[in-house]
Amino acid sequence: MALKTTLNYSPNFNRNKRTPKNIKFVIFHYTGMKKESAAINRLTNIQSQVSSHYLIKNNGEVVKLVPDLYIAWHAGRSSWKNYKLLNQNSIGIEITNPGHKFGYKKFSTKQITALLRLSKFLIIKYKISHKNILGHSDIAPERKKDPGEKFPWKYLSENKIGLWHTLKKQDLIKNRNFKINNIEKKLFFSNLFKIGYSARIPKDSNKDRYLRYVTKAFQRRYRQELINSKIDRECLLISKNLVKKYN
Repeated sequence: MALKTTLNYSPNFNRNKRTPKNIKFVIFHYTGMKKESAAINRLTNIQSQVSSHYLIKNNGEVVKLVPDLYIAWHAGRSSWKNYKLLNQNSIGIEITNPGHKFGYKKFSTKQITALLRLSKFLIIKYKISHKNILGHSDIAPERKKDPGEKFPWKYLSENKIGLWHTLKKQDLIKNRNFKINNIEKKLFFSNLFKIGYSARIPKDSNKDRYLRYVTKAFQRRYRQELINSKIDRECLLISKNLVKKYN
């Protein structure tokens, strides 16, 4: 399976090579900058100390920035299940989008088509589990919102990239905003930690604040119509359904 890419190498990567078996995750990002040209410049500028392995441009062109077997600097302070600092175990894919700060918009059909092709290539090549297809906000919920609630996670899962729940929309809507008790809230977070969201509270945060961010990250991925950090019965049902898939 060939993959067509344009080369524009970034200097921002670790010089020591890793082995293919070290690659366990694919992490999706948006660039979060006004202009695509500015994003490319940042990802290839040695002073920025930021990079990813691939960039998908507005027109669907796939740019290779860092070879797969080198560690790119895209995840930062991050964790998922027992993994910390996911740069060393992941491939990062940036997708051109201004992000929440500069007029967040839907990803284009050309971008998603390219993302499907690239992701399938990487999943097959490195034998990556569908459980390990993640967004930046999944692994760093207190810091990041990308790829955000307009990212088509459900569509990708239907094309065998990542996981999604199997609940019917009408059943979810009737449970939206339905309050749950404290025991059920504890069960919700227990489910999220089983899925992979980190239970470790960052040093510069506190428990309540961190759990709100984790809830929002969960909602941005699995309940995209309403991101409010409030745990209702809909969120609980989704978390229960997903635990069966992730474990």
